[in-house]
Amino acid sequence: MTDRLYYADSFLQNFSARIADIREVSRADGVSVWQVALDRTAFYPTSGGQPSDTGMLTATSRSGAMLEAPIESVEEDEQGTIWHFTRKPLSAGTEVQGVIDWPRRLDHIQQHSGQHLLSAVLMRELNAPTVSFHLGEEVSTIDLAIGSIEHHSLERIERIANELIAEDRPVTIRTVERREAEALLAAGQLRKLPERSGSIRLIEIAGYDLNACGGTHVRSTGQIGGLLLRGVEKVSRGMRVSFVCGLRAAAVARHDFELLNRISGLLSIGAEGVPAVIERMRAEVKAAEKERQRLREELAGYHSARLVVEEQRKGGLCFVSRTFADRDPEYIRLLASDLAASAPAIVALLISAENWPARLVLAKSADIDFHCGDLLREALAAHGLRGGGSAGLAQTDVPKDLFVKVKEDLEARIRLRCGGQYSVSSLRS
Repeated sequence: MTDRLYYADSFLQNFSARIADIREVSRADGVSVWQVALDRTAFYPTSGGQPSDTGMLTATSRSGAMLEAPIESVEEDEQGTIWHFTRKPLSAGTEVQGVIDWPRRLDHIQQHSGQHLLSAVLMRELNAPTVSFHLGEEVSTIDLAIGSIEHHSLERIERIANELIAEDRPVTIRTVERREAEALLAAGQLRKLPERSGSIRLIEIAGYDLNACGGTHVRSTGQIGGLLLRGVEKVSRGMRVSFVCGLRAAAVARHDFELLNRISGLLSIGAEGVPAVIERMRAEVKAAEKERQRLREELAGYHSARLVVEEQRKGGLCFVSRTFADRDPEYIRLLASDLAASAPAIVALLISAENWPARLVLAKSADIDFHCGDLLREALAAHGLRGGGSAGLAQTDVPKDLFVKVKEDLEARIRLRCGGQYSVSSLRS
């Protein structure tokens, strides 16, 4: 098993080691990916919701040449060996120097320790146990076994967590046998215990939390550097809380501040007045949309009346078949509905070809004896397409390459269905 240096010192950035094993795991376009095992490592492998470290292994040849092997990811196998993924081959037995990507490690330390603290506060204050943790590139999340969380409760949780950070409580690490860990769990001193045998590594926030964990952590809560809650949402197992800590929290706060300044500048108002202005703008947009819809309906009414006049009735039927290149699908649907309701014995086949696929709408007055949805479904099925609707109105999207065939097929079916009621020769297409 690999000697895990990060267990003893999460702040270790440089170390020496010997290559115990190396193997090629993949090759693509002449480039190989290698797995390197070391006798000892400070690289943390992906585990427990925390991503792995990255960094560099450096070896010196007998001639004095330096070979640098960037470490892209780190994983642990079932036997406890830690494998470092790199695209540079190294020889077994070679002495190497390892360097951790420190900004990445520090970020992970702050987020992971912040998660321990946040989970402890949530358990104490809301009796909400953490069931999972994910450390993301931009934001971290914990899933809680709780039905809901009120906004005022989140504010209180955030305040308590930051007060504990400001107290700079010591964070210590110790390893105990499983029997002792089980006793601590039974006594209510240990928050949770993983299903594993052997010794258990415990992380303790002085006077507040004791939890089993194999990750990297701060030496005191002050090094977490602040905690900022970013959101809460409902998930299948309960509630998911998003948060950031430390330097990441400072970067997010700076981004939010600059974004608010940009918005207030565009609105020519102070930051405090932004919510009121946005509320007013939303009301104006809602009123404008209502007026726009009224005008569209009025326009469709005039348009349908004109189309009925243009399509003179022959044999008692008015069949309106039109394609519009400058009308959107919603207007076409509105126009078809108005046409069908404007007078008896009307069939409307309207198409919006503003964009492809085109929207096709079939509508009819109530006295026409066929079902629009069934008729459209039959015509589309013949061309491998799908669509349908109600007895009075149906619609679908038709790709450009099938547009003419589908339109002609549908017109022919309409003629056939209406031929018994009206003169077939009178129908116009």
